[in-house]
Amino acid sequence: MCCVNISHKRRALVAGVDQDSKGNFQMTDTLDTEALRAKYEAERVKRLRGDGNEQYVEPVGQFAHYLDDPYVEVVEREPVTDEVTVAFVGGGFAGLVTGARLKEAGIEDVRIIEKGGDFGGTWYWNRYPGAQCDTAAFIYMPLLEETGHMPSRKYTQAPEILEHCQRIGKHFDLYNNALFSTEVTEIQWEESSKRWIIRTNRGDEMRAKFVAQGTGPLHRAKLPGIPGIQSFGGHSFHTSRWDYDYTGGSPSGEPMANLANKRVGIIGTGATAVQCVPHLAATAGELFVFQRTPSSIDVRNNQDTDPEWFATLGPGWQQEWLWNFTTLQTGGFTDEDLVMDGWTDISQRIRDKALENGDFSEEGLVQAYHDSDDEKMAEIRARVDQLIKDPATAEALKPWYRQLCKRPCFHDEYLDAFNRGSVNLIDTDGKGVERIDETGVWVGDQHYELDCLIYASGFEVGTSYERRSGFDSIGRDGVRLSEVWADGMVTKHGTHVHGFPNLFIVGPNQGANLISNVPHNLTERGATIAAILRHSIDGGFDEVEVSAESQDEWMSLLEAGGRSFGNDPSCTPGYYNNEGKTETRGTRNFLGYPDGPIAYFDYIKQWRESGKFEGLQFR
Repeated sequence: MCCVNISHKRRALVAGVDQDSKGNFQMTDTLDTEALRAKYEAERVKRLRGDGNEQYVEPVGQFAHYLDDPYVEVVEREPVTDEVTVAFVGGGFAGLVTGARLKEAGIEDVRIIEKGGDFGGTWYWNRYPGAQCDTAAFIYMPLLEETGHMPSRKYTQAPEILEHCQRIGKHFDLYNNALFSTEVTEIQWEESSKRWIIRTNRGDEMRAKFVAQGTGPLHRAKLPGIPGIQSFGGHSFHTSRWDYDYTGGSPSGEPMANLANKRVGIIGTGATAVQCVPHLAATAGELFVFQRTPSSIDVRNNQDTDPEWFATLGPGWQQEWLWNFTTLQTGGFTDEDLVMDGWTDISQRIRDKALENGDFSEEGLVQAYHDSDDEKMAEIRARVDQLIKDPATAEALKPWYRQLCKRPCFHDEYLDAFNRGSVNLIDTDGKGVERIDETGVWVGDQHYELDCLIYASGFEVGTSYERRSGFDSIGRDGVRLSEVWADGMVTKHGTHVHGFPNLFIVGPNQGANLISNVPHNLTERGATIAAILRHSIDGGFDEVEVSAESQDEWMSLLEAGGRSFGNDPSCTPGYYNNEGKTETRGTRNFLGYPDGPIAYFDYIKQWRESGKFEGLQFR
């Protein structure tokens, strides 16, 4: 095990951390907050880059093969030129839950268009070893009651989640009209027919009365723009297109035996790498983990589901769990914590700290957040010291930022992987890999020869709309959605855009913005869209569109409220804060309802059930 470019001097930022009989870390003294803030700022500054999201390159041209579908063979077919009532772009959770709600509302003519070879979205592509949900399956996997599925574990593996996506598709008869292995290239409003024309890479030119888009916040793979990336002569792939033909093994967990004599490198130490590194460590002849910024690694404590306990859950249990989680995760009060995970833990700490201080003012809640987060991150760093044998490696694996500056990770094997003699942590002290050549990777003046290079570099977030989605939508008078959103999203409820009649956006943004459990946002939005379409069809309306005034009012409400996930300027750069660049587009995209997710879910339920659909115009 080796570790380069790190400071061997430990900073005594925590006066004392002990463990109780259950292995939980407990604070025994006070934090040196001044030294801690200085350390956080120093680590942030190291990682600031002027190019922000532009540091990544698109997998196009010479990199296009990184997007090939390794799971199905595309079958030639004739172009489709028919018409449907509803076309949905994206076959992940957004398309599945909206399609389900439409079917429940009696709207049968629904077509989902998906670039993958089956339903699943993220879970179709992410089949890397160790992939699993990091929000509890009982609230993360939608429509469990409707489909009668019991998650096998608290945090289920990717194959089970993919199977559940397929289950939803079968249960709600969404396969019958779906188009797979098909990428939308353009959506255009035709005023004369009051229809959307949808064009694809398969030569399709179909029509739809209504169009919804759920292309997801994390679906378009990105590559690190490292000089020389195109020159590597060994084998390489992105984690969202894991090459089991090369590595051996399977998504179900069989060992990757083909790596036994290979020198394998992985660039990136975010949530994906945290899950797949232990499996690479167990099989690769030698593994090199190239780290720019360490993730925070909290306890996962995964457990099998007890069927007898699950059978005791009564009707409506999943909605109860969703409400319980969201209430606690956003600082509210409940009689019990049903989910009991790292997300609710930090929120309850903040709430309890505010109670202890007796201060629920805005300033008091901010202070409670700071104090609670300081304690939590001290525990996470202390856990690193407890688990990692080599002091230098332990120091490099410690995260020096607030827990919610980056996607919090929960894992019980990742840190232990670095105790293996065959695993090398190559810490770049915030600089990243310097360059790649035909035989390997350079960090400073040190060269690492590799047989295989894996990019765990994530997905595009914060880039322009048409770049992330892969297509543009052309509304009334030829106006493009990419133009309307040039300075960031502009919507009502995150769903409706003026000038784009009969078009709906399905995602978390500019609504509840509940990032800790994205599918909850999607199911609520799907239910709302189904209610609107049912009203429109029953009323014989040709168009439904948000008024300009209502859209402006909604945006003013969001911007005045200032509730935005991940725009903390003190955070180390990452996709939560637009890689440290807080221009209007990045911050506007992450705006949420000022009173929080629970208040938004209450609001939108009343809004759709009133039947008035205030702010929309039906013509």
